[in-house]
Amino acid sequence: MSDLFAPQMSKEMAERRPLADRLRPKNLAEVTGQEHLTGEDGVLARMIAAGSLGSMIFWGPPGTGKTTVARLLSGEAGLAFEQISAIFSGVADLKKVFESARLRRMEGRQTLLFVDEIHRFNRAQQDSFLPVMEDGTVILVGATTENPSFELNAALLSRARVLTFKSHDAESIETLLKRAEETEAKPLPLDADARATLIRMADGDGRASLTLAEEVWRAARPGEVFDTEGLGKIVQRRAPVYDKGQDGHYNLISALHKAVRGSDPDAALYYLCRMFDAGEDPLYLGRRLVRMAVEDIGLADPQALVVCKAAKDAYDYLGSPEGELALAQACVYLATAPKSNGVYVAYKAAMRAAKEHGSLLPPKHILNAPTKLMKAEGYNEGYRYDHDEPDAFSGQDYFPEKMGRQTFYDPPERGFEREIKKRLDWWAKLRRERGGG
Repeated sequence: MSDLFAPQMSKEMAERRPLADRLRPKNLAEVTGQEHLTGEDGVLARMIAAGSLGSMIFWGPPGTGKTTVARLLSGEAGLAFEQISAIFSGVADLKKVFESARLRRMEGRQTLLFVDEIHRFNRAQQDSFLPVMEDGTVILVGATTENPSFELNAALLSRARVLTFKSHDAESIETLLKRAEETEAKPLPLDADARATLIRMADGDGRASLTLAEEVWRAARPGEVFDTEGLGKIVQRRAPVYDKGQDGHYNLISALHKAVRGSDPDAALYYLCRMFDAGEDPLYLGRRLVRMAVEDIGLADPQALVVCKAAKDAYDYLGSPEGELALAQACVYLATAPKSNGVYVAYKAAMRAAKEHGSLLPPKHILNAPTKLMKAEGYNEGYRYDHDEPDAFSGQDYFPEKMGRQTFYDPPERGFEREIKKRLDWWAKLRRERGGG
């Protein structure tokens, strides 16, 4: 929680604060990278101008200014500011905050309650915010890096507006670096290529870009200017923003799958390498490639499944880093293969039919009759052995009588399924001629 009566920090201590803290914007107009929210025509700027703030959820990657913007909102709207973190707070902490907010409200002042990592609260804790939001005790501003649709209660979301914070682009990071240079009264000791590399290393995180800049200034000797190789020696590369159990994981695997489905081998390789680079388990990616082979290529190229299985075995045999090449080869194979979801669609249709029609008995002529009773009941009566028929095709009906003949699989005329379609059409013609339906 904030303490309005805390002693002021000395000038020397203030200068020792991290650069990212010293460069925090003083008003919404100074916020960079989120102009769609804080610019003159931005949502938040309009709310301030109208003198009416509502509860909000700030959703976006780390280092995009969620906490800073919440503080600035409270200041510009004349609200008391309270901050808690869902990681370190429990029900008792929430009760204290709510009680303080109620007392302020009785004195005529409203409270902006900023909850960092709000998705960490469980469902019951999230529900505890509802009464104080509804009666105006607090204006809730929750910050989360996770998709609110999945992580927050529907009741909470119905009372709060979700605002999306964007990762900083290169231009926005460059603006931050220039501000840092003005504050430090000296240029970053980097050549043009190294500066561009540092911007890429920040990976859209404004706070990270300033931390990296601080590391460069600390490491530089008088007059020294680093090139890209020198920068790499003094700065540890940040891991990509990617959580194998959260949004980053699902976003990238979705992008990989859709690039394969869309027959774009270059984009597919890019997303595959993004996941390798982030430390994803290669065997997980191997399993996903197998899924793509059966869902999106299917029988248009029956070798796709074989290739993916072989790639998985190759990774098992070679390990890293050589084994990743086998998975990359399978990825390119899938992206460049003819596409068909014919079997996938047929499977889902057949599954629906199996559930809808219940436990229908197959036609008796295709059932074995190992006992006299079963023979007497007509089991296996009239069955025609296909290999003894012309063209090795009897044309019999194999569906339950009460269900009638069904068609689930309709192969497109692409890849190997062109040949399959020719066979099916020919068999359908023979079936009609031989009375099988």
